[in-house]
Amino acid sequence: MHNVIKAIIIILLVCIILFSTYIFFMSKKVSAQNITWGVAFSQMQAEALKLDWKKTYLAILEDLGAKHIKLHTQWDWVEGKKDDYFFNDIDWQVREAQKHGTSMIYVTGMKTGRWPECHMPSWTADLSKKEQQEEILEYITQVVQRYKKSKAIVAWQAENEPLFKFGECPWYDKDFLKKEVELIKLLDPARPVIISDSGEQSVWLGAAKIGDIVGTTLYRKVWVHLTDRFGFYFDFKIPAVSYGIRAKIIKQLFNKEVINVELQAEPWVSDVYINTPLEEQEKSMNLEQFKKNVEYAKATGLNKFYFWGAEWWYWMKTQQSKPEIWNEAKKLF
Repeated sequence: MHNVIKAIIIILLVCIILFSTYIFFMSKKVSAQNITWGVAFSQMQAEALKLDWKKTYLAILEDLGAKHIKLHTQWDWVEGKKDDYFFNDIDWQVREAQKHGTSMIYVTGMKTGRWPECHMPSWTADLSKKEQQEEILEYITQVVQRYKKSKAIVAWQAENEPLFKFGECPWYDKDFLKKEVELIKLLDPARPVIISDSGEQSVWLGAAKIGDIVGTTLYRKVWVHLTDRFGFYFDFKIPAVSYGIRAKIIKQLFNKEVINVELQAEPWVSDVYINTPLEEQEKSMNLEQFKKNVEYAKATGLNKFYFWGAEWWYWMKTQQSKPEIWNEAKKLF
């Protein structure tokens, strides 16, 4: 039955893409008006680039001028020891966002973005699936109770692409995802809950059934990993209008908004950036590709985008003397 459902979804996606292609060539390209641009931020990613993460964060708020942040935090960092929560760094990030008048989407759960995607504390390894889920719900409770009074937070995101099997995760469970959303809404009825899904490999129906808002990714050039030593770059040829058409379908069927929560603005390479030559990084992201991605995003018809890669822009600017993308992005904010 699972394979049948998967096949139906793939057929629907192909049909949408084919229809979108027809529309794309038979009509004028229409760009969304009054677009809201934001950025994702991960302290873990900033530290992986050997940056001062506080300086990076403040530069995003003050120099770049971003007024919309999607905050990615990791469970294993916050609760490295069971019931011993370390929120100091996140407290500072939320407080600074509020001080700067910046709105925030807070991503919580076990799968919150950045490799290995699922950030399980080591002490959960020997727990059963049921026990792990109980701990996740307790962790989410701690997060929402702590930050729901913040004026900066405008929405919660439950997990990151929780219906898309990507990353090193112990399990995927749609019914548990529903429990997470129910818990968040019980603790904080005032804010919507976002469920994100792949922009290139999904029609978003599952996300729309569970969340208040559908979040989608948008990638143009990726590295397809085959083995540790071999892979290749792949360009997605999906017409931009296909995103807008799927968003209209979701609006018609569920009366829910679709926003982009992850717009590719950094390289996709086979290793961490620190170990990857710049010329290799720039095969999948450079100033020209950044501009193309922005124009493509405008042509989708969506009106909210969160760039994925601001930490890398800052690293390029401060550590590699390449401020071009940072400066180009400033024009949008």
